[in-house]
Amino acid sequence: MRHIILGAALALLLPVAAQAEGDAAAGEKAFAPCKACHNFEKNGVGPDLKGVVGRKAGTYEGYNYSAALKNSGLTWDEANLKEWLKDPKAKVPGNKMVYPGLKDDKKLEDVIAYLKTKS
Repeated sequence: MRHIILGAALALLLPVAAQAEGDAAAGEKAFAPCKACHNFEKNGVGPDLKGVVGRKAGTYEGYNYSAALKNSGLTWDEANLKEWLKDPKAKVPGNKMVYPGLKDDKKLEDVIAYLKTKS
């Protein structure tokens, strides 16, 4: 009986856990403003973001990163991406990205979920 109750409780909680990780389809829409500078095929105004999740910051070949980003020691895990996308100037002072940041936590999770699909 305990297993049935536990299973039912888990089944109710799974959609909440999945939502906390972000929605890649919604993230693709939220990523739209980023396309002005970033893509997943070649460097544009900003570096190519294909495979960015898990990559060391400032290391994608062929892009001229700021010294601040190259020397940041960051790896683009979910926590660092969330802080960076929320406020790039606060996360790495002296970087050259002009984006002011995405303040909506749900959209941040969604964009990160979308970026993970491009790895």
